[in-house]
Amino acid sequence: MWVFKPIAFAGKLLSAFRLQLSCVWSSLVSLLLGLRAAFRLAGTESSRHQSRKAAAETRREEEEGMNQPPTPLSVNYHFTRQCNYKCGFCFHTAKTSFVLPLEDAKRGLLLLKEAGMEKINFSGGEPFLQDRGEYLGQLVKFCKEELHLPSVSIVSNGSLIRERWFRSYAEYLDILAISCDSFDEQVNVLIGRGQGKKNHVQNLQKLRTWCRDYRVAFKINSVINRFNVEEDMREQIKALNPVRWKVFQCLRIEGENAGEDALREAERFLISDEEFEGFLHRHKEVSCLVPESNQKMKDSYLILDEYMRFLNCRNGRKEPSKSILDVGVEEAVKFSGFDEKMFLKRGGKYVWSKADLQLDW
Repeated sequence: MWVFKPIAFAGKLLSAFRLQLSCVWSSLVSLLLGLRAAFRLAGTESSRHQSRKAAAETRREEEEGMNQPPTPLSVNYHFTRQCNYKCGFCFHTAKTSFVLPLEDAKRGLLLLKEAGMEKINFSGGEPFLQDRGEYLGQLVKFCKEELHLPSVSIVSNGSLIRERWFRSYAEYLDILAISCDSFDEQVNVLIGRGQGKKNHVQNLQKLRTWCRDYRVAFKINSVINRFNVEEDMREQIKALNPVRWKVFQCLRIEGENAGEDALREAERFLISDEEFEGFLHRHKEVSCLVPESNQKMKDSYLILDEYMRFLNCRNGRKEPSKSILDVGVEEAVKFSGFDEKMFLKRGGKYVWSKADLQLDW
């Protein structure tokens, strides 16, 4: 029997080692699981840290972007409020008769160019009223010949434009936009675009011809309101063939065409969003149509008034900044309420130089 004692002893010894190895292995497994959990936690914390860092960077960039004044790429300069028409929905009415001296206006335009302006649009009131269009002609020539702006445009009711003005200044003008809300002369009279025996629609035809003869891109602006919302303008617009047909929804601005101190009464001209969409649907086949609802329009224009102050429309009325002639463009534009994203979304940046339009004159 003694022969088997070493074998039994070896078995006992092996059992003891197995027990010890099992304990060591269990410890190693626990250690490895602990290390894996620790690395995973560290990785998660690192990932969270990176996410927090990225979010902080985004917030910082957004805050810097919010503090950064917008670039005045396209500016609408309403240098006069005076007008020979009395459109009932007008949202820039004759509250003053002030017009800057020509040299001051040129100085302001230079400041705008230095701040990044590429397009200037002259409007009113009626811009051809001042000095029978000579004041406007001098500004147009200055912007193209001395400031070398890519685009110079005008919005006018067209009633005071003469062919001699085209002969003198057409070469400096890229786009002429004529306001025409109806092709029914009686509707134009109801709106306030009547002037004695002159026919607004016939005058539009004449201006279209001059634009072609003197190589100026022709555009039409129409305000859709209670009196023309049911009209079908497809045939007339296609015949005139403008480069753009800007179609605005009638807009209410406190102090301009609404409220106790207003000179016009827009309430009877206003239409619903659904009615505006109905007009757009009827004219959807017109390729040059560019629609602008109240939502798109209100904060997406940089409007400069007769004192060269930016007008903020965010609160439903026009609240002026200080004049760029006094505080500079960068300081004044901060208070403009300008929505740069909406400007781009509504197509505010387009091919606006007649040299790039490649029109068949």
